Amino acid sequence: MIPPISPGESHGAPYLDIVFDIPLDRVFSYRGDPAGEAAPGKRVMAPFGRRESLGYVIGKRLELPEGVSGGTVKAVRRVADREPVFDGDDVELARWIAGYYFCGIGEALAAMIPSGRRAGSSSIPGFTEDTDTITGRPLDLSAEQEAALRAITATEAEGKPATGPEQKRDSPFYLYGITGSGKTEVFLRAAESVLEAGKSVIYLVPEISLTHQTAEAIGRRFGRTASTIHSGMSPSARLAEWMRIRRGEARIVVGPRSAVFAPVRELGLIIIDEEQDGSYKSGNTPRYHARQVAMHRCAVSHARLVMGSATPSAEAWKLIGDGRIRRLDLSCRLAGGSLPDIQPVSLENTGGCLSRELKEEIRRTAQMGRQSILFLNRRGFAYFYHCKQCGFELSCRQCSVSLTYHKSRGRAVCHYCGYSVAPPRACPQCGSLEAHFAGFGTELIEEEVRRSFPELRIRRADTDTTGRKGSLKEILDIFRAGGIDILLGTQMVAKGLNFPGVRLVGVVLADTGLHLPDFRAAERTFSLIVQVAGRAGRYFPDGKVIVQTLRPRDPAIIKACALDVEGFFAAELAQREALGFPPYSRLIRFTVRSKEEARADRVIGRLAAMAAPLLPGGAELLGPAECPIGLISGNYRRQLILRGPSMGPLHGAAGRLLARYEQEKDNRVYLEVDVDPVSLL
Repeated sequence: MIPPISPGESHGAPYLDIVFDIPLDRVFSYRGDPAGEAAPGKRVMAPFGRRESLGYVIGKRLELPEGVSGGTVKAVRRVADREPVFDGDDVELARWIAGYYFCGIGEALAAMIPSGRRAGSSSIPGFTEDTDTITGRPLDLSAEQEAALRAITATEAEGKPATGPEQKRDSPFYLYGITGSGKTEVFLRAAESVLEAGKSVIYLVPEISLTHQTAEAIGRRFGRTASTIHSGMSPSARLAEWMRIRRGEARIVVGPRSAVFAPVRELGLIIIDEEQDGSYKSGNTPRYHARQVAMHRCAVSHARLVMGSATPSAEAWKLIGDGRIRRLDLSCRLAGGSLPDIQPVSLENTGGCLSRELKEEIRRTAQMGRQSILFLNRRGFAYFYHCKQCGFELSCRQCSVSLTYHKSRGRAVCHYCGYSVAPPRACPQCGSLEAHFAGFGTELIEEEVRRSFPELRIRRADTDTTGRKGSLKEILDIFRAGGIDILLGTQMVAKGLNFPGVRLVGVVLADTGLHLPDFRAAERTFSLIVQVAGRAGRYFPDGKVIVQTLRPRDPAIIKACALDVEGFFAAELAQREALGFPPYSRLIRFTVRSKEEARADRVIGRLAAMAAPLLPGGAELLGPAECPIGLISGNYRRQLILRGPSMGPLHGAAGRLLARYEQEKDNRVYLEVDVDPVSLL
């Protein structure tokens, strides 16, 4: 670690410590720019190799590090920022991320800091409300809400989390409650308490679609002291908000995963809504999990962590059972609604994609002047091309996945790499006319719904229809105002959203994810059904949910339709323990990618040979093996998984393995390292 010198020493310091967004845990030495503007906390453009790259100044020094010759040190070309955009605390967080997730400090800083142009004193407002305090609270709290709020804020005056016989010091809280039970109001009241104590709050939500609704509620509640950050904003707008937060003008920040890095002053509370959601895990380097980062930030700042969901993750459920997370229960819907009636319907002998039962309920709901949501977690028209004569399947030429037919585009598209072809009129292999697309996606469902209910107003919300900026918010606003009778969509309509007019939710095909070769498949399916079912009957006691399935006897489907969270996790955790999967073990996944299959096989085999003698006691190797999706974008994918009872020794072994691999790595093979992976596809 190279510590930055203190501000008093920085005057006249001729050298800068700079890191770049590259997969190297190295600090590079440069001379300052001619104008002398470069300083710790600023981004600079500097020559790096044969090009000019954006770097992050993390320190200044009077002398060069040992072994670095002054004659080889280049100068910074220009400075990107008028004022610092990060500070020493951000650098320390980046160091922790780099160490835990095996990436470079520069890669971590690049993930943390918005990439907007030249930050200065100008900014955009987060919200336009004139007030900055709570006004017009909607409802009095229930007894359960009051008890939860008291537990969370019990020791606010001391600035430390509550403790008790069932809770260790600094233990997180978990607000566990059925959908519609008022978790958001408890979160907001807890946030108000923290703000009144002079501290700041980060409020995480899983989807951008949820950011708008939560941000609006927070904006009404807290006015200009609130800010929102998400990837749907332009880089410059995100950077302007980042700077407003850094200056202390915004003290409550709402956003998805990356908002966990918000540079708030005096952090007092982090809230993670829908904690179980997989979108909190980054799919790119650094592959951080926002929950893990939040735990670290809370530990460093002595802040509290409050999570919440109707369907906790298996990891959180076990920690609750072990007493390491304090559970706070909310068991009643507060707005006049009740838990919906959930009816599983088998599709085994159904023609088309809408069962008779679902059609009848859609019609009945419309006659009542109420609204329906239809959910299917698969976009496109049809997703599987098969020839009955020769068995040919139409797959992507660059990925080992089937192409999905998009009727509106007239193309068969790969959802991984974007490759597309015109759908064949006959089997490309044998010429048979008995070859066609099967299965159904949201596009096909929309067509059938429009054909069955031509008199109703129907809108589809998936990534094919919401590409234009603001289009998803526009659709949801129209639906909330009653301008849409049937809203059809993918996950973006399944979670967190609160629509008073919704009576019916139809899950068009509940088991789309059950067949995936991933140990979390049942958990994801269960959670998604329970979450989407929670959109029905939130304000009236007549909510109805139809769950269509081809696997009506699957335990995950049965437990979800019964809303039996306790029963599902009792069975699921028993199975995980027997098989040795999280939360009863920890995983570190190594994935290699190469355009050459033999090279990928050779490198993963060498990694396995290196890893075997490094494993700590009780740990084991899974693999080497081909990934479940063995080819993506022309790259062959192979994996090796380190599994052990605890992370510390396993992480140490992974670090030694990487250090050994670096000495003889193949530059034509790309290596990914994923600590605590949430998907093994």
